Amino acid sequence: MSTFLIDVPREQAAEASTFWAAALDATAESEPGEPQYTDLKGALPGYVLAVQAVDDEPRYHLDIETDDVPAEVARLTALGAVEVSTWQGCHTLRVPGGQLLCVIPMHTTPEYFAQHATTWP
Repeated sequence: MSTFLIDVPREQAAEASTFWAAALDATAESEPGEPQYTDLKGALPGYVLAVQAVDDEPRYHLDIETDDVPAEVARLTALGAVEVSTWQGCHTLRVPGGQLLCVIPMHTTPEYFAQHATTWP
């Protein structure tokens, strides 16, 4: 697990970012080159917590970071998830219960990833 996202309608993203930063005593920082994301720095030590502007309904979703996206997608679909979309190397899955989960390529440092990754049999 790497990232927890608070998805909000695009037109409410700025207000939601301000709210969550204040509520969690965090610093809201825009992501360079990724204007749809506002990181909530300091809110969830060891993880990324961000507000994401979406063209959809408000929700929460999780990202799983992996060094083998196709293998992780295959593992999760075998467990019952259904792939619903892909975007920039990320795969969005709907899991049993209806929540969304994104499988994303490794974006942390190799050292951090090696220390914290779970290896599946």
